[in-house]
Amino acid sequence: MTAVWGEMVTLVLMAFALGMDAFSVGLGMGMYRLSRRKIFKIGITIGLFHVWMPLIGMGAGRFLSEQFGSLAGYLGGILLLFLGIQMIWGSFKEDESSLISPGGIGLLFFALGVSLDSFSVGLTLGIYGAKTALVLICFGVAATILTWAGLLLGRRMQHWIGTYSEALGGSILLAFGIKLLLP
Repeated sequence: MTAVWGEMVTLVLMAFALGMDAFSVGLGMGMYRLSRRKIFKIGITIGLFHVWMPLIGMGAGRFLSEQFGSLAGYLGGILLLFLGIQMIWGSFKEDESSLISPGGIGLLFFALGVSLDSFSVGLTLGIYGAKTALVLICFGVAATILTWAGLLLGRRMQHWIGTYSEALGGSILLAFGIKLLLP
């Protein structure tokens, strides 16, 4: 029973880390004076992408795990390290302006962009044999809620929170990458 709770806590933290990217961009996008209906739609769309992308990644990860065994596990840890460093590095960039509109095809590109890291983490979780339903629920719910929070706060606050939230998410992924690589 303790192992199940440990996996649940780990997945919730990872979901939070991945959702921070959507939260950060949502803060900036929230400056567009979006209606509540539009905010709802954006959150649901990003949540769905955070379900499908890790699902595809987990399938690929399970295949790699079956083919390459423990080598695939080390590759998964390295991938999380890389993603964490990339998120932290990206949080220090000053050109945070979004050229993608929050509607139509722009929304789909936006959702794809903020959920690509979910594919990579799904790949790693597939290698380690994580419970698929639990991963998808955690990732989808966290991304949806954090997107809504970012959009709503973006209507009221300045951009300074976005930088710190993305760095926090990257730090969490970096820590899990190190944990997976250590015996």
